[in-house]
Amino acid sequence: MAVISADYINPFLIAATKVLKDMVMIDAKVGKPSTKEAVIADQSLLIMLGVTGEMSGQVILSFEDKVALDIASKMCMMTLTELDDLSKSAICELCNMILGNTATVFSTKGIEVDITPPTMCTGTVKFTNNFAANICIPLIYDDGKTIEINVAIKGN
Repeated sequence: MAVISADYINPFLIAATKVLKDMVMIDAKVGKPSTKEAVIADQSLLIMLGVTGEMSGQVILSFEDKVALDIASKMCMMTLTELDDLSKSAICELCNMILGNTATVFSTKGIEVDITPPTMCTGTVKFTNNFAANICIPLIYDDGKTIEINVAIKGN
């Protein structure tokens, strides 16, 4: 299984913190990265996007339901009380913006990547892969609200 270099992880963090700050007015702090065997969702919303091009793999952003609602409410500039089509669409778009910005950061380093459209999963699910280590990086804001970015990519 391929090990992921910090050079591959940092563009995701740069893009995520910038998009959260610019689009949602959230000043997220990067928590301690760890490796995870699987991404498991329970009472969470998972958004999965593929990475293709000079690198391949997947990125899964994981939000507890209450965190997803908080972020969607900020994006829509109104209080949302349930994960309905509007709130889910907002979270998918946020993830799309994060990965799009990540692709731009990679391109400034001479690495061309594309992203696939987001896939949303709810309920109890478990994702594993066998091609790259899964690095989980928490982004923490407002005293403990957490977004997990799970990156499992490798260079081609």
